[in-house]
Amino acid sequence: MAYVITEPCVDVKDKSCINVCPVDCIYESGEADRQMYINPDECIDCGACEPECPVSAIFAEEEVPANFRNFIPINQLYFKDQEAARAEVNRLCPEKRQALEV
Repeated sequence: MAYVITEPCVDVKDKSCINVCPVDCIYESGEADRQMYINPDECIDCGACEPECPVSAIFAEEEVPANFRNFIPINQLYFKDQEAARAEVNRLCPEKRQALEV
């Protein structure tokens, strides 16, 4: 996998990254997804998305900070089982969801 979207994107989904991706490999399914996801089979490792992210949520896989490394398998899982990936994001980031619902 080339690039990974991590926790700062949760409940933000700015979508600036989508506008610069030359291969359209960044996805989200509306309200069901709390963050964006990069398809590891489609990403060409160009890095165009990384500087566009206003919350610094995108990293090359080998550069993901230790506190966000749990988002690497979530990003991979999304393209196999979206519901399981969403459940894992909800488990890791419940406080952001609660803040939005208040």
